[in-house]
Amino acid sequence: MFNARKPLSSLEHLVMEIVWERRSATGEDVRAALADRHPMKESTARTILKRLEEKRYVRHRVDGRTNVYTATVAQENVAARAVRQIIERFCGGSVEALLVGMVDNDVVDERELQRFAQRIARRNRGEMTNREEK
Repeated sequence: MFNARKPLSSLEHLVMEIVWERRSATGEDVRAALADRHPMKESTARTILKRLEEKRYVRHRVDGRTNVYTATVAQENVAARAVRQIIERFCGGSVEALLVGMVDNDVVDERELQRFAQRIARRNRGEMTNREEK
């Protein structure tokens, strides 16, 4: 169901946020974008991008002498994999257990779950609008 990619470290996730936001990024782009939150040398940013490429989260093309990285996986897919790992690790594989815990701990309310259930029902009936499918 999910591709077996190694999980992202916190720093790798920060770098991926830049790549997703910009659609493509160089080591210097990453360094500059993270300068306020997580200062680093450009060489460190390039190393992280190479690691992300080894993990198959990004790929690069060469522009002159510069590697330009683009994401190979959508942010939503990475989020879905992370949730799946949480479900497996903490909820014994039960989506229901996760949702009950989220309701019990005021992460989502019952109305939100009802809207979600209605959306799933419409999707199963083929009634989703283009906006809802995204």
